[in-house]
Order: sequence, then structure tokens, then C-alpha cells
Amino acid sequence: MRDGRPPKLSEIASFTAYMNTGWGVPDRTPPVVPGAAEAAADHRAQLVEALPGRTIVLASGEAPVRSNDTTYDFRPDSDFFWLTGCAIENAVVVLRGGAATLYLPPPARPGDPGFFTDARHGELWVGAAPAPADWARVLGIEVRPLAELTEEVTRDDEVGRTLAELRMYKDEWEIGQLREAVDRTVEGFAAVAREIPTAVAGPGERWLQGTFDRYARAYGNGPGYTTIVGSGRHAPTLHWVRCDGPVLPDEVLLLDMGVEVKSHYTADVTRTLPASGRFSPVQRQVHDLVERAHRAGLAAVGPDSRFTDFHHAAMEVIARGLADWGLLPVSVDEALSDTGQQHRRYLVCGIGHHLGLDVHDCGRASQEAYQGAVMAPGMVLTVEPGLYFHAHDLTVPPELRGIGVRIEDDLLVTPDGVEVLSRALPIEADGLEKWMAATQSM
Repeated sequence: MRDGRPPKLSEIASFTAYMNTGWGVPDRTPPVVPGAAEAAADHRAQLVEALPGRTIVLASGEAPVRSNDTTYDFRPDSDFFWLTGCAIENAVVVLRGGAATLYLPPPARPGDPGFFTDARHGELWVGAAPAPADWARVLGIEVRPLAELTEEVTRDDEVGRTLAELRMYKDEWEIGQLREAVDRTVEGFAAVAREIPTAVAGPGERWLQGTFDRYARAYGNGPGYTTIVGSGRHAPTLHWVRCDGPVLPDEVLLLDMGVEVKSHYTADVTRTLPASGRFSPVQRQVHDLVERAHRAGLAAVGPDSRFTDFHHAAMEVIARGLADWGLLPVSVDEALSDTGQQHRRYLVCGIGHHLGLDVHDCGRASQEAYQGAVMAPGMVLTVEPGLYFHAHDLTVPPELRGIGVRIEDDLLVTPDGVEVLSRALPIEADGLEKWMAATQSM
């Protein structure tokens, strides 16, 4: 030892030699979701057809640093995964004239010093490391060592926009992944509902957030976004992800949660539940108005409808309901005009978006292809109107302050109309009360 410090193992020749011998071969089958490679091949063909003659270079990304020498879990760039079906860190895919080559960092196996010295990538630290040949066999494309990459990795705006617009139309494999994500999310809601009495008794919002996140990790890749659990005055806060408050027994509980499955496709579902199991009259009043807006939005989704139709349909219901309650300082028509929008004080967020590999999918698409588009079969989106009356908003009567309600469903546009993928969860107040009672009695 030098100055009482243990020796550095990588500098001891005899230890390094010993570590290079005596190892069997672990199972190094690449972790690829069934069907992902075939879907990725079709996706690459779509991109090549959309941008003929282009050389396209995309990177998978790297796990972000959490603090010092620790990182968050790695999750591949969505465009990269859509084109490869591969979820490996620091990888690059290059499309040249329709042919794809995947470049991967070398595995750190016995014989490589990184095998036992690299805590982020060494096989001794992180588990079996497939080689390029293993990935090529499973993915069906050429795979080369990353050191052979000659192209520069850049983020091209045209490529990003094109990929976003192609990803708006889900194929059958993608729809199957989204169905699984939604089904798992519905199960996660049930797991959370069963824990509400425990959360009320002490551990609060984080107990429920942890319950869902544990379920998502056990039955999928994890939560598709930071789970929102808001009780009482926290429910109107649109992205209440701190979840550091109590669950109050007489208040509503807003739950915005989604499971991301192993293929990285995610659901995005919201329900607002009465923590006690029964809505109070004023809570039901707010929930009923949001439900009417939600149903109007659902009815406006379908092939040949404009993407903005459900927004306008839901907003009109909200504005008229607020006017009936005396909460609009102007007429309904003026509020709904482009120069009004006073009703949006209580609903400043958007009320729907594309859904897929990203919870807010296809975000790099052009305005014309997104908000200005006509819906078509294969699109998957959310509809999520709400009302958010903050506890410190003096424009609403005291009995409404601190009530936040959102209802969000995941929808598939079909040739004949629309399928509500999350229909297993009720949206009406009576149905939610019955669902809670049945779920908590299991």
C-alpha cells in the first residue's frame, strides 16, 4: 500500500492477467422486443422514401448525469429507436442510399481492462455485453464498431421534422405496443387506488407516486414521464411532480400516469378521484363539467376531422359552463374569440397531443402537419380537458378554490371513427366511485 491506500487494480499486471481468465460465456442475446427489428426496417424504408439520396446520421444518446459519477437510467433517443429497435448507449445509425449501418461501442469483456474498471460499461459491472455480431443477427442490419464511424453526428432539422411527421402514423406493431402500455397503465391505476387509504393515513402523495412507478418498473420499462399525483390544493398545479404533500381525505386526487413498456411506447392517462371514495357536491359539479367537455372532445375525433376540432369542441363546453356559473367576465362568444380566451384562465394548457414513443409525440413536426392537419387512421392521441381552480385564485368562489380536475384518455383513429384505448377506466363520477369501491375491495 502507498500511504495506506489500496493499490489500483488496473495497474497490477498479475491481477489483470488473472481477471482475464476463468470466465464462462454469459447469455449475450441482445434485449430486443419481439417485432421491433421488423418494424424498424419498415420505418427506415419510409424515411429513405421521404428523403431519397440523403445520408442520415442519428445517435442513440447517453445516460444523463444525475450527480457526480452517478447517472439516470439510459433511454434511447426516440427517433433512433424508431429506426433501429436498438436501445444501446452511445450508438449511431447511418442510412446511406437506403442501406443502414449501426455503429456500436465495443463491449468491455474479459481481456479488456474496462471489463472490471469501467463502472458504466464494463460487463462485470453492468451485465452481459452483446458484440456487434450479436446485434447484427437480431436486428438484421450491418453492425460495425463505433471506431469505424466516419460521418459526423448532427441533428438535422429537416430530418427531425420528417421523422416526427412519419411517426404520426402508427403501424400495427406500434399500435400493439401502445395497447399494452395503456392496459398496464389501467392496472397501475388500480394498484394506486388500493393504496389511497394508506396514503391518507400518513405517507401521502409520494406513496402513490412510488406505487405507480414501482408497478411501471415491474411490468414495463418504467413510467413514461414523471408521475403526477396532486391532492387538494396541489391538484390544480398542472405538473405537480414534487408529490411531497399529504393525501387529504376530503379532497380530490388528480392522477396523471403512464406506463412505458419495454419498447419505449408510453400511455398517458389521467383520472381525478375523490380520496374518500365519494365526490362532494361541489367536486362533482366541477367533475361533471369537465366530463361533458371531455365527451365533446372525444366526439370530435375521427378520420377527416381536423386535429384542432376536439380542442374547440371541449373549450366551448368549458366556456359555457363557466358562464353559467358566473365566472366569465365577458360573453361566451367573446371568450371563445381569438381576442378573448378568458375561460383559459382556468385551463391554460393544451388539451391533447400525439402519443407514441414520446408522451408528447411528434413534437418536431411542422405546424401544418400537426395542428393544421386532418386526422387519419393510425394516429394515436390524447384528449385531456380540465379545470384548475387554484387555492389563491380570488376570481372564483371559496368553495371552488383548490379543486383541480382533469380527464385524459388515449385514442386511436380508425378508418371508421375512433377507439378509446383507455376505456376500461370510467370517466363519469358515479362510475369512478363504483370503480374505486370495487378496486379497493379486491
